[in-house]
Amino acid sequence: MSAPDVLSGPDGPDGPDGTGAPESRPGAGRRPRRPWPRPCRPRSRPRRRAVRGGGATEPPVRHRVITVSLLTVAAVYFLTPVYWLAVSSTKSSSDLFGTFGFWFHDPHPLDSLHRVLSHDDGVYVRWFANSLMYAGAGALAATLLSAAAGYALATFRFPGREGIFNVILAGVLIPGTALALPLYLLFSEIGLADTYWAVLIPSAVSPFGVYLCRIYAAAAVPGSLLEAARIDGAGEARIFRTLGLRLMTPALVTVFLFQFVHIWNNFFLPLVMLSDSDLYPVQLGLTSWQGYADRQPELYQYTVGGAFLSVLPLMVLMGVLQRYWRTGLTEGSVKA
Repeated sequence: MSAPDVLSGPDGPDGPDGTGAPESRPGAGRRPRRPWPRPCRPRSRPRRRAVRGGGATEPPVRHRVITVSLLTVAAVYFLTPVYWLAVSSTKSSSDLFGTFGFWFHDPHPLDSLHRVLSHDDGVYVRWFANSLMYAGAGALAATLLSAAAGYALATFRFPGREGIFNVILAGVLIPGTALALPLYLLFSEIGLADTYWAVLIPSAVSPFGVYLCRIYAAAAVPGSLLEAARIDGAGEARIFRTLGLRLMTPALVTVFLFQFVHIWNNFFLPLVMLSDSDLYPVQLGLTSWQGYADRQPELYQYTVGGAFLSVLPLMVLMGVLQRYWRTGLTEGSVKA
């Protein structure tokens, strides 16, 4: 079929009646489509599939494989000692050195746990309770002080504010072991050495917590919300208690968890401050057991079992509090 035939239709070039009037039908008089397909341009890059519920795109498969592989290697690296503790805590002292360390051999976990808890009139239970008291009370006090200091440095303007903050940052750089001996001399002068307060009072100070709370409060506590509360007649203490603490909850949970882990694993400060074994935390108590293990070989098994029990509170606390890190409690607090 030639081009004129295509353009004129079946009844000739002038329409069906020969008068030049086109036929009144849908699409009459429109430019016809080309009889050949349009050329397709090659795509420069593959199209990524959109993620359900948003406009973001999924990363390439190779990136996900690399990420999962690296996370798997890191998880195996950090969980292998915990697995070894779990396996070794079920063995006797002879099996601890005479069998393969990464597999069970005649396990009796309940009997091993009972021996650890009942040895020396249950001294391990006392050490465990001391660690809970040191870490729990110290972390709670450090969190509240850090929240108050960070909130004040972020929301109030006063002379010397940046200088005070710089001094706090300098405190982050000083290791705790360098302060242990001066603290011991200070507490000896005031008669608090070899007491619970010798460990609790230093644990209530966290320069890193103050730094984190100041940075988070500056970003999460809007000034317009504070001004609205002041206009309504609320005092500064009430604003901090009802608004500041709630908006800063993710940062406070982070400070509490970091300080709890730091106090729980702290060894040098209790070693310097305490001489009464009844005041020992669990870390210092396990070290004392290991020191006598050459004369009492069963203490090797008690030390391993006690170390495994000492890991459990940290695992539980990490699993319970990690959801607060992913939750932004400030979303929707102020209308844009």
